[in-house]
Amino acid sequence: MQAIQHKPLLRFWTDRPLAFKGLVVVVLPLAVLLGALVSLYLASNAETRAEENVRRAFAIQRDTYQVHALLAEAAAGVRGFVLTREQRFLEPYRRAEAALPLTMARLDGNIKDVVVRRQFEVLRTLTVRKKDGLKRIVELAEAQPGRANNSAELETALMLNKDVLDSMRQQIDNIQRREAILLDQRTMRVDDVRQRFLALTAVSALIGLLGSLAAVYLFSTGIVRRVRALEGNADSLARGEPLKQLPDEADELGRLSQRLVGASALLRAREQDLRDSEQRFRLVVERVRDYGIFALSPDGVVASWNLGAERIKGWQAEEILGQHFSRFYPPETRDHLPAEMLARASADGAAEDEGWRVRKDGSRFWANVVITALRDEHDTLRGFAKVTRDMTERRAAEEALRNAREEAITANLAKSEFLSRTSHELRTPMNAILGFGQLLEIDADEFSDNHRTAVEQITKAGRHLLSLINDLLDISSIETGGSDQKIEVISLADLLQEVHALASPIVSGAGLQFLLDPPPSAMAASADRRRVIQVILNLVANAAKYNRDGNFVRLSCEDQQEWIRVVVEDDGPGVLKKDVPRLFTAFDRLGQQDRAKIEGTGLGLTLSKSLIESMGGAIGYEARKRGSAFWFTLPRDRADEPN
Repeated sequence: MQAIQHKPLLRFWTDRPLAFKGLVVVVLPLAVLLGALVSLYLASNAETRAEENVRRAFAIQRDTYQVHALLAEAAAGVRGFVLTREQRFLEPYRRAEAALPLTMARLDGNIKDVVVRRQFEVLRTLTVRKKDGLKRIVELAEAQPGRANNSAELETALMLNKDVLDSMRQQIDNIQRREAILLDQRTMRVDDVRQRFLALTAVSALIGLLGSLAAVYLFSTGIVRRVRALEGNADSLARGEPLKQLPDEADELGRLSQRLVGASALLRAREQDLRDSEQRFRLVVERVRDYGIFALSPDGVVASWNLGAERIKGWQAEEILGQHFSRFYPPETRDHLPAEMLARASADGAAEDEGWRVRKDGSRFWANVVITALRDEHDTLRGFAKVTRDMTERRAAEEALRNAREEAITANLAKSEFLSRTSHELRTPMNAILGFGQLLEIDADEFSDNHRTAVEQITKAGRHLLSLINDLLDISSIETGGSDQKIEVISLADLLQEVHALASPIVSGAGLQFLLDPPPSAMAASADRRRVIQVILNLVANAAKYNRDGNFVRLSCEDQQEWIRVVVEDDGPGVLKKDVPRLFTAFDRLGQQDRAKIEGTGLGLTLSKSLIESMGGAIGYEARKRGSAFWFTLPRDRADEPN
């Protein structure tokens, strides 16, 4: 009874056109695919929101640390100003005044959590107190003349500002801990959403699979008999036997049957031509030994085999003819690469590849493979010609060279990261040492000579170490691409005048004349003004430091069309010829055995070279008949030149 009830349904389905049946089979998987895509889209949105929360958390952590760093550096600068009354010590304080509002504004916009918001408001209050305290210290220091300051009010302000900084550090730690908790919670929510969507996608795929199987079953019941007849003809075609003549029918399967019969006759004719062509090809290539040259059928079956292929791959001709050429590929590429190579060769005319191949004994070799499509005068694909060359030795040499290069790059990155982390970790305690040393210098008159000397040595060593740390940070930042530069048009005349004024005490303190050859007022370059001044001061300081027997240090610049060349020269003893290649090597202080009393870190020239090259210029050394000259170039600015 059940079979009888199903017959009308099967009859109805069998009588439907192939287009209708195909539409049913296609629509079901597409509907399932659409549902899966919607699920993936929703999951992607959830992951995107989570990533945004993570980026916001990282931004909050970065900005809170920046607030602390800016105020700590500003406090150190203010203390230096209190002790020396030199305006340059106030640069970190002014930089903090400019950068803090922007940083606090970013924090204000990024913080969404109520608890973190309350902690941020406390941090904001502490920041305002810290800024007001620093401003008060500066006002007190400017109001009292002289270098020493024993004012009780100033000392109280300094201590209060230290307490505020400690409170800020504690508050920042609270914010970081809360943000870490929020990050974990958000990650758990995203994982939960992802699991739900994956389960929904799996259920949709299962339903779609069952529906597709049902549609395929219904589709097959209407055409199984005729497809089997066509399959029998296809088998006969593969064996080269004549095909059975099927009834003439007007639908798609009937037309396919008629075309298959016609194709059979055409293929038998083409087979003879192909055999003739293969025979000619075999005669040409069978004696080549350095290259494996053989023919493939359009399906990738080996149709010919030469001595070179036998030598490289190990198979005799009778062992490999009729086998698919995917046997030459290792298991990890065998399922996809052979088909891809044939498809590329068929589409582009030829396909080339290098990779691992397998010999008969299972050993692997690195091969260069070229597959060329063979087409007749009607552009019909007749097969492929395949040329294989054993490149194992060359591959081994290239691999060794690449590994050595990667190891060198990894070592350099590890060095830069170590320098950066170490320098950052050392800067905070060093600022504290210098700060307390400077406070001790305030009361130096009350100490004995031994204690006063000890305090001087502490501050001297601290400044030297802080200079080394700053140089290490600069070098690390430049090597990792993190150096902040402000490229602008700078007047060389104004810049050299400024450097001459800044460096004159250094040169005169060494008992030398500081000569300046002013350039034309219109000469300008594109560079970072602060970094250029830093490089020139470093070169001038080196010239004054090592010029023991000479009389002068000269600063000049010249126009070299596309470049501006700045030169610092002296008439001292110069650099030994054997030491010139080591000039710009970090920590390599040339002739230090004869210059033990000269202060320095061995990083000045290395840092100068990195700074100049990061601005697009070059730096070098020239020996003079008497003395030496260090030079560097900067890109010339031509905006004001007439056309």
